[in-house]
Amino acid sequence: MENNCEIINKTKGTLPRVPFAKIKNAILGKDYELSIASVSKAESKKLNGTLRGKDYPTNILSFPLSEMSGEIVFQMDIVKRDAPNFDMNVKKFFLFLFIHGCLHLKGMEHSSIMEREERKFLKKFS
Repeated sequence: MENNCEIINKTKGTLPRVPFAKIKNAILGKDYELSIASVSKAESKKLNGTLRGKDYPTNILSFPLSEMSGEIVFQMDIVKRDAPNFDMNVKKFFLFLFIHGCLHLKGMEHSSIMEREERKFLKKFS
């Protein structure tokens, strides 16, 4: 686990290269332990059902495991599908989603404040 940031890929594809540890440290702090996983559509749907009561796979899920640890789960086929809807290429959208997930783990809810933070970190790490 490099810099308290572990990446687990349960799929055949690869994740875009982004500075995971630097972003995690900037948003959540160096002591926060974060695991990042890439999962199948079936696993994403199962997790979304268990965690949110939703019966479909989603591009990202983030959930705390404790006060100082959490997990972010991506479904890359859905990330790739959704990127054009946000006028972003796949790498930029993936970066945006990772920032979005970290901000949720920090305790932020969807709001104009969260959107401002997303823009700030997206600019910093693009």
